[in-house]
Order: sequence, then C-alpha cells, then structure tokens
Amino acid sequence: MSTATMSRNPRHAADSSSPVLSLIDITKKFPGVVALNKVSFDVRAGEVHALLGENGAGKSTLMKVLAGKHQPNGGKIILAGEEKSFENPKQAKKSGIVLIHQEQSLVPEMSVAENIFLGSLPLKWGNRVDWKKLHADSSEILKRLKCTFSSRDMVSNLSIAKKQMVEIARALVFTPRIVVFDEPTASLTDHEKPVLYDIIRNLQDQGVGIVYISHRMDEIFHLSQRISVLRDGEYNGTLNTANTSEDEVTKLMIGRTLELDHASKPDEFGEKMLELRHLSVEGVFEDVSFSVRKGEIVGMYGLVGAGRSEVAETIFGLRQPSAGELLLEGRVETIRSSHDAVVKGIALVPEDRKDQGLILGMNCRDNMTLSALGSVSSMGFMKTGEEKVVYDKYQQAMKIKTPSWRQKVGNLSGGNQQKIVIGKWLHTHPKLLILDEPTRGIDVGSKAEIHALIKELARSGYAVLVISSEMPEVLGVSNRIIAMYDGRVTAEFDGDAVSEDKLVQAITGQYVTDASGPEPAASA
Repeated sequence: MSTATMSRNPRHAADSSSPVLSLIDITKKFPGVVALNKVSFDVRAGEVHALLGENGAGKSTLMKVLAGKHQPNGGKIILAGEEKSFENPKQAKKSGIVLIHQEQSLVPEMSVAENIFLGSLPLKWGNRVDWKKLHADSSEILKRLKCTFSSRDMVSNLSIAKKQMVEIARALVFTPRIVVFDEPTASLTDHEKPVLYDIIRNLQDQGVGIVYISHRMDEIFHLSQRISVLRDGEYNGTLNTANTSEDEVTKLMIGRTLELDHASKPDEFGEKMLELRHLSVEGVFEDVSFSVRKGEIVGMYGLVGAGRSEVAETIFGLRQPSAGELLLEGRVETIRSSHDAVVKGIALVPEDRKDQGLILGMNCRDNMTLSALGSVSSMGFMKTGEEKVVYDKYQQAMKIKTPSWRQKVGNLSGGNQQKIVIGKWLHTHPKLLILDEPTRGIDVGSKAEIHALIKELARSGYAVLVISSEMPEVLGVSNRIIAMYDGRVTAEFDGDAVSEDKLVQAITGQYVTDASGPEPAASA
C-alpha cells in the first residue's frame, strides 16, 4: 500500500511542547568502528517520532543505548527533565523505557504468559508464582491484541508473526513513558497490523512517546508526526511528516533519489528449470502447479500462512510431498534433503536469516563459504587463502559494509547480513535460486541493490523464485506472479499486466483461476 492510498495520522499538527526524552550528542564506539557520532534525538509526549536510515546507520544501536543494552562512550540521556544513566535494560524499564526488539528476545522453552511477564512474575505467599493471576493477566493482554493463541502455548510452537505479538504484549505489562518499536510489522500479517496501529494510538492518547523504526514508508507516513534520519552513524536532519514526501526522506537517507522500475522481460526465456505438477504436502498445501524458466523471475505472493514458504521448503527438500511431481530441467526428481537440493543446483535464501541462514557467532568469511566447504578445503583442512578470495569477491560485488572479514555476522546490520546469506548461496553456483522474503527488515537503499541483483542474476541465466509479502516488491521484480491463498494457487499473472486489485483479490480467495490451465508461452 502506498502513501497515496493509506491515510495519514490525524495527529500530524505541529507540536511545540518540550520533549519528554532527549538524547544529546550520543557517541558509541565498537572495535574498529564508530557506530554513533554525537547523535541527538528527542521525543515529545504523545508523539510518534520515526527514526530512519539505511541498515548500519545506527538506528538500533541508538535505541539500545537508550534501553540500557549498550553504554555510550559520550553524551547524555534526559528523561522528563532528569539526566539518566542505565547500566542494564532492567534499569531502563523501571524508568519507563520499553524496547520492542526487531530481533525477538523470547525464551522458546517457556509459555506465552511466562514470556510476557518475564522478570516480573506475579507472586503469592511464600514467593511462589501465582499461576492463576499470571494466565488471567496474560489472557487479558492477548485479548487486547486480538491474538488467537493461548497464554499457555509454548513460544517454540508459535509462528514468527505470533512471536512478534508476544513481544508487543510485553510492552503493555508496564506503564511506559517511551516505547521503541523496532521494525514491529516485519513479521505481522495484514490482519495484525491494524491492531498494532490501534495500540500505538492508545499509547499516544495516554501521553506515551513512541519511537518508530521501520523501512516501510507507508507506515511512517501513516503513523508519525516527525521523521529523523541517521546516516553513517550521524544525525542527518528532522522533517515534519505532514510537510515532506517519500522522495525527500529517501534522499536524506541515502543521498540520492531511487528509481524503481518493473522487471524488464527478455525477448525469450530459456527452458524450464523447475516445474511442479500438482504438488501437495498433506495438511499444508495442495495441488500446486507452476514452472520457472531459465532467465525468468517468478514472484510468489500471498499473506503469511498461505503456504508460500512451505512450497519453497518442499522444493529444497525440507518437507516431503504427499502427492505430485517435481521436475528439474524436464526430469522428475526426488529431493529427500537440503543436501540433495544443493547437489542438484537449488539454493534457498530462507525467510528467517538469523535462525536459518547464518551462524551469528561466526565471522563473515566463514559464513560466506559455509554452503560449499568442499570448494575451499582439501583433505579435511580449510584453505584460508581461498576462503578469503571467495569472501572478497562477494563482499565487493554486493557492497557488504563491515570493518573486516573477521567481524562476527551477528554484529552486522540486517541488510548486510542478508547480503552474506545471498552471497553464500551464489557461491554454490545454483541453477535455481529461491529467495523467501529477500528484503524483510532492510532499508530502501539495500532493498534497491538486492532487487537490481535479482534482475542481473536472471539476465545471466538463473531461474529465480521470489517469495514476498510486499506487493511493490513482487510487482517490481517479477516477470510472472503466482498468487496463493489457504495452501492453493489461486491465480497466475503476467508481471506487466496484473493490477493491484486483482492481486489482492487472488490472495484473499476472491479471484480463483484454474492453475492447471495453459502455461504462459516461453517468449514474451
């Protein structure tokens, strides 16, 4: 949804009230890098103040300083007129500062209720946990968030979207002065986002200051009153949302205006690289049929839970089909594992890069070569020189920002982490590249670079399958679009001819075509 179709927050009137929070000349240094250089930022009571910048600009670092996770090397934190110094997140919370993380910080082995009240469990006589009160209070919060899962469910059994709602529920336990939302909708469904927006407005009505970090411009213009921009760890300006535009904000972020276009079609695609014929996984998805040709980008679009990721996992051997066939280059194949898939030339960039795509405690170089260790080893010993050559190749080609290959991947921004995941799989020289939510939680500059990379890979002969929840993304990169709803393919569209209305109808079950009908011609 664009800013043209999403209404702006009626609270956009300029507010000259004094800030409830001021960060003054905050500086934070890590080994080999200055993450923040004298950054100043303030928030007024009842305001949504958006904080933007490319991945690595310092947004999350600044908020972690505020929330007591990092201690600054210089600068001041002024809260309600009083200078504060937080040695840990618990002290920040006691002062009324709540950070809802982009990286989920839940304990999988605990229930939803235990996670919501972690650190402040209700107690009764003898310092025993009051389980009845715990679940009653948790259920009330979940009801406010319109969650369909139970307070007794184990977090490990929840989807990414449901885990994000638990993170948000934690903030409602306290009486906060400042709430920081760091990419809160990255994992939420279209049904859950309006609930979050209502929660934010309720917090505003209570005089709570909101810091909102997001790469989604429609949300920024819908929710915020002011927008501040960081660039390379430095403050780069503040704009009144009502008086600016996406182009002006983007230029402030990356120093240029982005030119976004649709994927151009070659005169002719190659032969079919992948073909699914009535593929099913019982209870997950059913009767899925489509193909991807060499040089073609096929987008798969649908809401969270439609079955898109599960189809990708089946192609990659992580799930076994209960019916149907999978063909590679015209041959029926049985792929029993991810190892089989890699051997046959399939690569999957997963939806969750942190849990499924990277080893966060390992350095950049070692992550980059992880999928093809045989190419950089001999007789069980690693060839460190060849590893470095591989890393340098993709680091330069993909413009990965890091002080050195020795940097742990866990310390990189989301965009640079994603580039390492993509580079890792490109090093296997796949024939079919599957990208599941390739730009989730990534800034507009890195997103444009990854979109350009996807198109260049297709031009060089790769068959590419892109799964996305973002309509502009799937429209911008795809030659052809497969729409899914409730585990089934509901429509197939030519990337140039599809309208937004028809695409929305298809992913909500309103527009159904025979997916087993005639396939598009090889030439366009």
